[in-house]
Amino acid sequence: MTLRAQIAVVARLDLAEVLRSRWLVFCLIVHAVLAAMFVLVGLRESGVVGFTGMGRALMSWSHALLFLLPLLALSATGQVVNTARDDGSLELLLANPVSRAGYFVGTSLVRMAALVLPLLVAMPAVALVGAGAFGQEVPWGFLLRGVAVSTALLLCFTAIGLWVSTLVRNQAKALMLTILLWAAGVALIDFGLIGLMLQWELPPQAVFALALLNPVQCARLALLSAAQPELSTFGPVGFYLANHIGPDGLFWLGIGWPLLLGLTAWVWSLGAFRRRDLV
Repeated sequence: MTLRAQIAVVARLDLAEVLRSRWLVFCLIVHAVLAAMFVLVGLRESGVVGFTGMGRALMSWSHALLFLLPLLALSATGQVVNTARDDGSLELLLANPVSRAGYFVGTSLVRMAALVLPLLVAMPAVALVGAGAFGQEVPWGFLLRGVAVSTALLLCFTAIGLWVSTLVRNQAKALMLTILLWAAGVALIDFGLIGLMLQWELPPQAVFALALLNPVQCARLALLSAAQPELSTFGPVGFYLANHIGPDGLFWLGIGWPLLLGLTAWVWSLGAFRRRDLV
């Protein structure tokens, strides 16, 4: 059996599991609820208070996604491999003419598709609903930028989740580690940098370098630079970024660094999965 055939077989099996668990439905419901909160309600109230519109609503929704998408990705992949190892399904599957690489690639593709496809459906759909129902002009440039940045962030944390599930065999420890990774990337996104600046008065270049290590912060800067090219919200750091890197540079950093980090984690996971014992 060729590697492509092995990947197709594993992908069909894992897709059946994803559909059985209603994961796609859950992701669509989450996106719909967020859209109703940040987009539809905001557009309805904009006709009354007159301070916002489609661009502002999409901006708020995209920032909410930056906090939610890493948690979705880690939850969907943080216990894939170790669960299959514990319940014996992995050993049973690999007893057939399926290689370890075929299993890992097939599972990875299905999990990535299950996370990315609802996002690719939800964001354009909400923009079209806002344009049709509320007569708002859709900022397609920002929408495409938000889709690209969110997709890169999803792929990054999907790979990190697979890395956790491959290297940490205990499911409880894997769950704790995914929560800690989410907290480090999202919950402490600003508090840690603010503390460093207050404690040591770091220069803008050092603060920016530290921020780049966090893919969530990198994606956030890419989105903020689209709505506010001068980045005045960040003070001296924003002035440095706007003048030395610019919105286009931040956009490509917001896509490139998460993808590079995710690819590194995925290759590491594949290598560890091929070397380690099944039990």
